[in-house]
Amino acid sequence: MTRIKVCCMASIAEMQMAVAAGADAVGLVAAMPSGPGPIADDLIAAIAAQVPPPVAAFLLTSETSADAIAAHVRRTGVPVVQIVSHIDPAESARLAVLLPHTRRVQVIHVEDRGALALVGAYAPHIHAFLLDSGKPGAAIPTLGGTGDVHDWNISAAFVAASPVPVFLAGGLTATNVGAAIARVRPFGVDLCSGVRTGGHLDPAKLVPFIAAIRAADQLGA
Repeated sequence: MTRIKVCCMASIAEMQMAVAAGADAVGLVAAMPSGPGPIADDLIAAIAAQVPPPVAAFLLTSETSADAIAAHVRRTGVPVVQIVSHIDPAESARLAVLLPHTRRVQVIHVEDRGALALVGAYAPHIHAFLLDSGKPGAAIPTLGGTGDVHDWNISAAFVAASPVPVFLAGGLTATNVGAAIARVRPFGVDLCSGVRTGGHLDPAKLVPFIAAIRAADQLGA
């Protein structure tokens, strides 16, 4: 089955709602240059401590050096780190040494086919990729939570080339997630803005979204 990560948790109650609805993972967004959902590190630590196994908690960090990322992980106690910037691959390699027991997920912002060149740069040092629709080179970088769809043809080629699992994010909704899964064949999907109303996790959107994912799994079985 397609793994489901519900991102932008704002409270323990939202995390519990996501888990009850069927999330396999929850995302905890730390300070970012832009975008929705950032919360303080102490709240990230508090939510992560309450996430029940086997659900995974992801720390989304905008830190770009291995030392700073490792310090952020240790400060929050989250078992999976999602690196939202295109960091220097040498820093990715160093992070693998600093955090050998932390699962490491590298975000790739799919702006064009140049994203495919990043598979080989990062794959030896990480456990998974996450494809998103940010613009890290913008004057004010966007590193996720855009609600924008990128080119799924590039995403499908990325999945085919990657030796590690790939999550898909970016503008997914209950109406398009089935087509996204069929086209891209990701290991998992990541949900944030598509399951929120007024910035709050909305069960009226979350439940049908997850049902659409499971329906797509049945069609692809």
